[in-house]
Amino acid sequence: MKFLALALIAVWWQAAAGVVPVSPYGYARPALAPLAVPHPYAVPAVARVASVAPVDEYDPNPQYSYAYDIQDALTGDSKSQQESRSGDVVQGSYSLVEPDGTRRVVEYTADPHNGFNAVVHKEPLGAVKAVAPAYIH
Repeated sequence: MKFLALALIAVWWQAAAGVVPVSPYGYARPALAPLAVPHPYAVPAVARVASVAPVDEYDPNPQYSYAYDIQDALTGDSKSQQESRSGDVVQGSYSLVEPDGTRRVVEYTADPHNGFNAVVHKEPLGAVKAVAPAYIH
């Protein structure tokens, strides 16, 4: 009991003197004294102004094109995508195999006049392999 009382008095004394222990979470508790002395480990508050470099190069007609195709026989993962851009016009498509054994194909375009438009259709994949149950009673 004496130890608890001494600990509380020590904490009060430090707070009254403006010495506040730094929290392990990176912030200090506010001092209770009106004229608080900064803690020796406290970081001074400095206004940091982020300097933003002006963009010198602006491409008025950006262009790119990319594509990928994944066919994993081990997991059965099958998907692909291709997209190209010329200026403000984007065209592309992607496909993936649905759990029901069909392939979903999405073809899309985007431009400032028409916005984003997508056409979705499904294609049958032919023979669907039956998967054996993992656990049988």
